[in-house]
Amino acid sequence: MSGTDTLLSVTGLTKHFPVRGGFPVRRTVGAVQAVDGVDLTVGEGESLGLVGESGCGKSTTGRLITRLLEPTAGKITYAGQDITHAGRRELAPFRSEIQMIFQDPYASLNPRHTVGKIVSGPMEINDINPTGGRERRARELLEIVGLNPEHYNRFPHEFSGGQRQRIGVARALALNPRLIVADEPVSALDVSIQAQVVNLLQTLQRDLGIAFVFIAHDLAIVRHFSQRVAVMYLGRIVETAGRDDLYENPRHPYTRALLSAVPEATASNVPAARTRIRLTGDVPSPLNPPSGCRFRTRCWKATERCAAETPALVRVEGNGVGHLTACHYPEARDTAPGPRPSEGPGIAA
Repeated sequence: MSGTDTLLSVTGLTKHFPVRGGFPVRRTVGAVQAVDGVDLTVGEGESLGLVGESGCGKSTTGRLITRLLEPTAGKITYAGQDITHAGRRELAPFRSEIQMIFQDPYASLNPRHTVGKIVSGPMEINDINPTGGRERRARELLEIVGLNPEHYNRFPHEFSGGQRQRIGVARALALNPRLIVADEPVSALDVSIQAQVVNLLQTLQRDLGIAFVFIAHDLAIVRHFSQRVAVMYLGRIVETAGRDDLYENPRHPYTRALLSAVPEATASNVPAARTRIRLTGDVPSPLNPPSGCRFRTRCWKATERCAAETPALVRVEGNGVGHLTACHYPEARDTAPGPRPSEGPGIAA
């Protein structure tokens, strides 16, 4: 992020959801550690990709950044202001600048409202009266996202999934935001439509200078859209780097395994450029995560040190500037990964 002013900074961000049980008194018997000590930064106009397996805490992190959820611990700084536990009145000046595009275009739009009402709603709530009126601005936004302005009076059920997601994008743009959190915005769409929506977001990011936190599990889409990428596993960031540096020289074993699963189109007589790493075991429960490194139960490099010490997210020897890795035994650069997991099982929880 050299040369870029920091717009959003997240330090030690934590969200634990209490689990209640017992009879007749409902007492707290545990906690789901959905997000546990996440550190992230996003620069002005920058696109940051957040990737990882389902259930690793990506969407929860996005909702914490937008303050749709209250953090358990940590600090969120936006434009130099601490908004971690800001109340409704304190958040008011920032609400219009931080918007979200939701994963499901069918559930995120009110079926009883017209498209015009959905897109102009944020302006009405924030008492914004643009030049020419809210209706004119809403029609302009529909045109910007590739829809016909005449769709203003139609209802969501009259549109396809891709068109609904474009409506969600238009709603997010209504308040001229500086930061948009896109929570898997194309995962519910047909493959033929995904590229159109991603290209639309990329165009908006470039032309309007909007910063993005792009949450996804499709690594190919993240590489196409994001300038920097952060890899998440079981509530923690395990590696973060510039797009090309991370994809070409992953240092964390989990990142290496994740990238090895990306399908490659090669001729039948040409060997694959990347060896598939098959991880053994299941992802541990966030109710009772492993001590130390959370990936150690599935890692082929795990030792007793991995169980005793939590690796810090730091720059390791050989990494480029801004390339941070949380591993005691990072993978060597420009070499094939070490033994397969089947040859060296991780340390049990």
